[in-house]
Amino acid sequence: MALLGLNLFGAFRRRSTERSGYELYNAVVRAARDPYYYSQLAVPDTLDGRFDMVGLFAFLLIRRLTQADAIAERPGVSQALFDAMFNDMDVNLREMGVGDMSVGKKVRAMWEAFHGRSSAYSDAMEQGPEALAEALERNVWRGEEASLAAANLARLAYAQYAHLSKLTLADMDGGAVLFLAPEQVFA
Repeated sequence: MALLGLNLFGAFRRRSTERSGYELYNAVVRAARDPYYYSQLAVPDTLDGRFDMVGLFAFLLIRRLTQADAIAERPGVSQALFDAMFNDMDVNLREMGVGDMSVGKKVRAMWEAFHGRSSAYSDAMEQGPEALAEALERNVWRGEEASLAAANLARLAYAQYAHLSKLTLADMDGGAVLFLAPEQVFA
């Protein structure tokens, strides 16, 4: 009987972690869809541009969730966020009419792109705002001249990460007010 109780607790914990992953991913999407990025910073309002913004916010949040205190508080939440993100990508591609046979390949390409960007952003954040702006310009604007916008987006990314670093996982539960509005950063 005790073994059954442990299994039920483990299943509850997995569902709770999975639910947190989806709630946090929803917060990422809400933040990435803020019209400010597309109107004021001229982020391309395309499938790729939106993917890049979702990827940036997911990167920042996963980076925060992989800090020791968050892992100790609730292990697995960063993986749950990642899983929620790519489950959503799969669903969206199918809804857009991508054939079943190619969805897996496209999701894998997106997964690889996200990992590449995350690695580039992580390295750049260690080097400073100029390096992050260069990485953002290269990825978000695909190398088109956008140095001022990229510098502003880098400034926003640092502010978002500083804000996230102050939050506990309990603060993040539900994903309600997780990210700063751009106007809070650029006020």
